[in-house]
Amino acid sequence: MTSCWSKKSAPGTQRRVTLAELMIVAAILGILASIAIPLHANAQARARIEQAQADLQMLALGVRKYTDHMDTLPAALTALLRPAVNDRNQSAGPFITTVPPPPYGGTPAWGAAYTYTPSSTGTFSITATGDGTTITVP
Repeated sequence: MTSCWSKKSAPGTQRRVTLAELMIVAAILGILASIAIPLHANAQARARIEQAQADLQMLALGVRKYTDHMDTLPAALTALLRPAVNDRNQSAGPFITTVPPPPYGGTPAWGAAYTYTPSSTGTFSITATGDGTTITVP
């Protein structure tokens, strides 16, 4: 029964970690870090792109609601922030609560604001550029 228990070693005879073992552990940690750090950076870029996509979809929905109500495109995204009265004297809105800023950071960085471009044919586009990506929603 006592063979299961480790025996106490004499003082000064404890097993020590060798330099080679420490170097192996350091190399393994370096390899793991070299794999994990780029994955983390890539995840941040993907999150910024997904945030911009969600913002653009929300803004496009606001523009569509405004257009359905007013029968014309808004002149700017800020027109979506306040109520609007159409030619039938019906009031609706605000169509969005705020115009969100583009995501912070990125390489290259995102622009200062989303770009809204209405056309005379009744179509529009909202564009964001950053992290080496351009996102446009019709």
